Amino acid sequence: MAGLTIDSVTKRFGEHPAVEALSLDIAPGEFVALLGPSGCGKTTMLRMLAGFESLSEGEIRLGGRTLASHEHHVPPERRNMAMVFQSYALWPHMSVADNVGYPLKLRRLDGETYRRRVAQALALVGLAPYAERSPQELSGGQRQRVALARCLVTDPDVVLLDEPLANLDRHLRAAMEQSFRDFHRRTQATLVYVTHDQSEAMALADRIAVMCDGRLAQWGTPETLYRQPRTAWVASFIGQGSLLNVAAGRPGQRLEEATLMRGLAAAPAERIQPVLVRPEHVTVLSDALSPQDLRGRVERVTFRGERYELHLRLESGEALLAYHQTALGEGQQVALILREGWCLEPET
Repeated sequence: MAGLTIDSVTKRFGEHPAVEALSLDIAPGEFVALLGPSGCGKTTMLRMLAGFESLSEGEIRLGGRTLASHEHHVPPERRNMAMVFQSYALWPHMSVADNVGYPLKLRRLDGETYRRRVAQALALVGLAPYAERSPQELSGGQRQRVALARCLVTDPDVVLLDEPLANLDRHLRAAMEQSFRDFHRRTQATLVYVTHDQSEAMALADRIAVMCDGRLAQWGTPETLYRQPRTAWVASFIGQGSLLNVAAGRPGQRLEEATLMRGLAAAPAERIQPVLVRPEHVTVLSDALSPQDLRGRVERVTFRGERYELHLRLESGEALLAYHQTALGEGQQVALILREGWCLEPET
C-alpha cells in the first residue's frame, strides 16, 4: 500500500477559494475523516482526490506517483481509487452481484476470476446470501454495503466515502458505523471519509482533518482534537464545552484545578486567557455554600437519559455547561469546582 499526500492543494471557482493551501500526509491503511460544516470544502477536496475536479495549485501524490497538480491530471479511472456516494448509485435493473461486478465488466474481466472476486467482495461486507436480489429488496444499510463491496472488487489503493451515512436514520447509522470499522479492519484499505457529523468522525477515524472556510483548522487524532483543540472554533465544533477567560496559562497548556480556580477568581481585567472547560470536568455542589465558592445559577436543565445537562450562569455572567446525575431546579444556586481546563489560542 502507498501513502497519500495532499501538498498545499488549492481549488478556486472563479475568485472564490473552495479549498486553500490544504496539506495532509495520510499513512497507508489509515482511516481519515474530513470533517467540517457545509460549504467548508471537504467534498471538493474529496472530488479532487477522485479526479473529478482539477487543482488550481498544489499537488496530490499516491506513493511516489503524482496524481494531480496544476499542470498534470491523471483521470479518475487510472487512479485506482474507489468512491462511495451518499446516494449509493446502484443500478436498479441489476442484481446485487451484477452491481458489485460492474467495475470488473468495465475492465473486461469475466469468467471464474470475475465470479470469485465478486463473491469475495460480498463476503467481506456480509452480503453473500443477497447476491441475486435486486437493490430495491434491500434496506438502506444493506445498499450501502453493496456500494462498499463494489469499491472492494477492484482492489483499490484508496476508498473515498462522501457522507455515506447521511441518508440513514440514527439507529441504522449506529449499526453502519460498526460495519465501517469491520470493513476497515478486514481490508486494511486507506479510507478518506467526508462527514459533517463530529460524533461519526470521532467514532470511526484514526485521524481527523477539521476544515473551516476551505482551510485546515486542525489535524489530529480524535482524542487530541477533543482534549487539546487549538482554537475556540475547533473546541465548539468537537464536543461540548464552555469558554471562560482566566488569569493563568498560555495557549496549549492544561490548567489543573488549583491554578484554574485561582485564575477565575482574579480581577476581570487580568482574565485574558481563553480556556475550554469540558462539562465532565465540572463538579456541582448543591449543598450549603460558603463565601469563597465559585457560584453559578441553574438556568436550564436538559434530560439526556443517562445524565442531566445543567446550563449554568456564573456570577461573572459567563455560561457554563455541566453534567449532573440528578435534576436541579431552575434558579437554584450551586457551588462549582472546575477540575481542569485547556488553554486556547486567542481569536484573531
